[in-house]
Amino acid sequence: MAEVNVTPELRFPEFDNPLNSTILGDIATFSKGKGISKADIDENGALECIRYGELYTHYSEIINEVYSKTNVPANELVLSESNDVIIPASGETQIDIATASCVLREGIALGGDLNIIKSAISGVYLSYYLNNARKTDIARLAQGISVVHLYSSQLKTLSLKIPSPEEQEKIASFLTAIDDRIQLLQKKKTKLEAYKKGVMQQLFSQEARFKDENGNDFPDWEEKRLGEIGITFNGLTGKTKVDFGEGMPYVQYMQIFSNSKINVQEFGFVKIEENENQSKVQYGDVFFTTSSETPNEIGTASVMLEEVGDVYLNSFCFGFRPNSLTELVPQFSRYLFRSELFRREIIKLAQGSTRFNMSKVELMKLRVLLPKEAEQNKIADFLTYLDDSIESIGVEIDGSIEYKKGLLQKMFV
Repeated sequence: MAEVNVTPELRFPEFDNPLNSTILGDIATFSKGKGISKADIDENGALECIRYGELYTHYSEIINEVYSKTNVPANELVLSESNDVIIPASGETQIDIATASCVLREGIALGGDLNIIKSAISGVYLSYYLNNARKTDIARLAQGISVVHLYSSQLKTLSLKIPSPEEQEKIASFLTAIDDRIQLLQKKKTKLEAYKKGVMQQLFSQEARFKDENGNDFPDWEEKRLGEIGITFNGLTGKTKVDFGEGMPYVQYMQIFSNSKINVQEFGFVKIEENENQSKVQYGDVFFTTSSETPNEIGTASVMLEEVGDVYLNSFCFGFRPNSLTELVPQFSRYLFRSELFRREIIKLAQGSTRFNMSKVELMKLRVLLPKEAEQNKIADFLTYLDDSIESIGVEIDGSIEYKKGLLQKMFV
């Protein structure tokens, strides 16, 4: 390998020697995995395996925990060696196919359509390097239109600038530590989300109940039809594409679909004339989506939990306004209308074949069980605390990912 005087923007201070310029074909050998079909996957299988499509969905630069198993005999498959780097041999797009992962353990079956790279270089370092500084270069090597292919003969030509083994290991260990933290946070978030889901099921089925401030039971919940406790209103009417993009704020469809409470930073804008008769939204309003691609997504609800001025509602949803915000506390309704019990009933209202719609008249006939205001507040406070904790972990995850991204841009050339 030839030395080259190119220095990464960010480097550990103990390393100042030049990087070595080479091509991948001079420092690595190449082979292919062997076919493991979807039908071969068995959650109770005896042999761990990796299929090429999983590199896009399950794995990042490091593969330690393996998600799939098979009962195909090991002697009929290609098994990994520690430090192998795998890259898909086919995919849907050029940039997607440029995805490298290092297999840390030996004896894992590697499926067909996987390029296997073996070298004396740290596989973890090489995966980070290829996925970042060389991702675009790899994408350029891939060929095809509807299906993109990446061959070992192309990968062999890839130009690299490699540091010493000691520096490789230092970089790999540093980035691995960051990834370990991200994975730990993601697992923590997943566990908390599962806990919240279980708590919601127990609370809304009344398997678990809070006590009042004196330690006594709250009164029994009362059954009410939605039509008894509130009224509905429509979203925007008479608008065309040219009306959107400026003007007054309005609640967009995805604000409702993607969150149980409305994020007021994500309003769209629409032109509203002075004499127009359009419904305005207010604190405590509940919004329901009326159309979806699947029955399971129909009637997704979100609640306005902030005081707002003149704000309108998109035309693909309708609003529900409680008669009393003590009979139906807004923070409680945020969880009530996304509870499994309520969702189970609302899905039954979906009508259609290719696209599903829901009648607000039928929705207003649905019955809900409501606790008294004090118990609603206790339930809402606890679930809000869980949501805030989940959101806080999400912020940590996003921050760690951005930190890692910044490092990756500066540590490789």
